[in-house]
Amino acid sequence: MPASSNFQQAIREAQSSALVGPNVVNKALPYVGGGMVLTAAGVLGGLSLMAANAALFMPLFWVALIGNFILFFVAQNVANKGDNATALPLMAAYSLITGFTLSGIVGYAVASAGIGAVGTAALATGITFVVASVMGRRMSDNVGQALSGVVGLGILGLVIAMFVQIIGSFFAPGMFTTGGFELAIAGFGTVLFVGAAFVDFYTMPRTYRDDQYLAGALGMYLTYINLFIFILRLIIALQGGGGRRD
Repeated sequence: MPASSNFQQAIREAQSSALVGPNVVNKALPYVGGGMVLTAAGVLGGLSLMAANAALFMPLFWVALIGNFILFFVAQNVANKGDNATALPLMAAYSLITGFTLSGIVGYAVASAGIGAVGTAALATGITFVVASVMGRRMSDNVGQALSGVVGLGILGLVIAMFVQIIGSFFAPGMFTTGGFELAIAGFGTVLFVGAAFVDFYTMPRTYRDDQYLAGALGMYLTYINLFIFILRLIIALQGGGGRRD
């Protein structure tokens, strides 16, 4: 899960209150927004492909998913070096392909909970961003470092829980992919990434130099993509994870 490794690295590096890049957040935000727009385009492309040729979608989904993991680490490495000219097209491609890989869960959410579920998840993610952008910048070092530690441990726990869910789904899919277990993971993930959204605004200027704004943008982008996913999973779980209820 790229989000966990990226976020934990940021926590480890943000050990002091000294600002490494005082302007990095403002520089990164336009690229976070641009990444979200490309992701939305990728989702629409995936949904269109599912409607036109469902048999072709799954093979392309797996290719995109594997390629996206590789692309993430390449983009992160280049962005951390401050080579923004090379990192920008890599991040753009990563955002677009991420949207394609998310089209499955978005399509399932529309079918099981209605189009309003997607709108609600997007709205909740946007509201979190606005609140976090104000409150996260004002956090004291004590609060910021404590919250960073809690979120870091929480992400580790979430990864373990999701691994258990994946393994368990092979043996008892009804128990691990729906019902209380899925609701617990979706709820925990939502709370966790809300906290991560606040922490991002604290850790970024203490982790990245101003010329590493794309590295910071990539980390923040992942936080909000994961938040959107877990809110969507939570809505689906609350709807029972089955057919749409009218």
